[in-house]
Amino acid sequence: MSNRDPKYIPVSVSARSDCAVPMSYDVPLLGAQEATRPGKAPQGGAQDDGNASFVRTCLNGTNGLAGVGLLSMPYALAEGGWLSLALLAAVAATCWYTGLLLGRCMAADQAIRTYPDIGERAFGRRGRLVVSAFMYAELYLVAIGFLILDGDNLDKLFPGASVRLGPASLAGKQLFVVLVALMVAPTTWLRSLGVLAYVSAAGVFASVAIVLSVLWAAAVDGVGFSGRGNTTPLRLTGLPTALGLYTFCYCTHAVFPTLYTSMKQKSQFPKMLAICFVLCTLNYGSMAVLGYLMYGDGVQSQVTLNLPAARLSSKIAIYTTVVMPFSKYALVVTPIAVAIEERFRGVVGEGAAASVAVRTLLVLSTVVVAIALPFFGYLMALVGSLLSVCACMLLPCLCYVRIFGATSLTASETASIIGILMLGLLVAITGTYSSLVQIIHELQLGV
Repeated sequence: MSNRDPKYIPVSVSARSDCAVPMSYDVPLLGAQEATRPGKAPQGGAQDDGNASFVRTCLNGTNGLAGVGLLSMPYALAEGGWLSLALLAAVAATCWYTGLLLGRCMAADQAIRTYPDIGERAFGRRGRLVVSAFMYAELYLVAIGFLILDGDNLDKLFPGASVRLGPASLAGKQLFVVLVALMVAPTTWLRSLGVLAYVSAAGVFASVAIVLSVLWAAAVDGVGFSGRGNTTPLRLTGLPTALGLYTFCYCTHAVFPTLYTSMKQKSQFPKMLAICFVLCTLNYGSMAVLGYLMYGDGVQSQVTLNLPAARLSSKIAIYTTVVMPFSKYALVVTPIAVAIEERFRGVVGEGAAASVAVRTLLVLSTVVVAIALPFFGYLMALVGSLLSVCACMLLPCLCYVRIFGATSLTASETASIIGILMLGLLVAITGTYSSLVQIIHELQLGV
C-alpha cells in the first residue's frame, strides 16, 4: 500500500513528553479496557507512548525471530532436500511482508495497539477472539518447546542425573525441564520491554554463538563434513515437515504489534523489520547447510544432540542452547500472562503479588505439557504448520484486506496476498496432518 493512497492514513509520531508513558506489558491483549479498544482513542490523543529505541527494538525483534527453530534447520533440510532452502527464503519473505501488513494496520488507526485489536478492527468481536486464540496457543506451545529443548540438551550433558524427594523422584529430561522452569520463572516477572532488551541481547548473541560452535566442531574438532544425505534435490514426503519447521522459525507476528507500540519512532518499524528478517534468515540458512553437511540424513531434530559431548565446542554449543530459553521465555509468555490478568482481574486482583502468582502458575502448566509431550521436532512442526501459518500468513492478509478494502489494493498487492493465502493453506493442511500422525505414532510407541 503506497503512502500516497488516500486510504492509507499513517499516524504521526510525536516526541511530546507530556503524552509519553513508559511502555510495558501492562497493555491488555484480551478483554481490553475501552480506552484501548479500536474506535476509542487512547487518552492524550496519541499512540506514541513507546520509549524503546530503534536498537533496543531491533534486539527484541531479532531475539524473537532467532528462536529455537535454529537447531531444527538441518533436520528440516534433511526432510525437504536441498531445494527446500528456496522455500526457507520464500517463507521468510512472506512473513516479512505480512509483518509489514500488520504495521500498516497499526498505523491506520491510532486506537489499535495489539494483534487482537487488529482482528477486532477487521472483523469485530469474533475477529478478536480468533486472533487471540491462535496467538496465545502459538506462544504457549513455543514456550513448551523451550523447556523440551533444554531438557533434551541438559540430559545429554548430564546423563543419569536424578533427584529423589521422599516417595517421588525426577530423573533425566523430566528433572531438567523442572529445573529450567524454576530458573526462567523470575524472568517472566519483568514487565518492561526496555528491560527485556538487555535479556534479548543475550539471546541474539546465543543464536550466533551456536552456529559458530557447530562450525568449530566440524572444522576443528574432527566431526567434518562427511554426512551422507539423500541425493534427491526435493523430498516430497518430507516437505510438509520442512515447511512447518521453516514457518515456525518466523512465528513472531504476535509480538510485532507490541514492538511497534514500544518504539519511539514508529516510522522506523519497516526498517527494523527488514534488519531482523535478513539477519535471522542468514543465520537459519547457515545452520541448515552446516548441520546437514555434517550429519546428512542422520541429523536429529536438534543438531546439538548429534554433537560429541566430550568436545569443548560441543559443550559450548549445548550450553549456549540451554541459555536461549532464558532470554526468550519471558518474551513469549508475558503476553499470555497479561491477557489472563486482564481477563480475570476481579478474581486474581491487582498488584505485583497477583501478577507473580499468575505468571508462576502459567510456567508450571508449561512444565506439565513439556513432560507429557517431549517431542520437540514434531511439536514445533505442528506449531509451524497450524498455528504459525494462521497467525503469520493467513490472518495478517485477511485483516489487511478487510481494514483497507479489496478495491484499494494494487495489482501487485492482490497477487501477493492471493499467493500467500494459497501457500498458507497448503502448508496448514499438509503440515498439520503430517505432524499429528508423527506425534500420535510416538505416543503409541511410548505406551
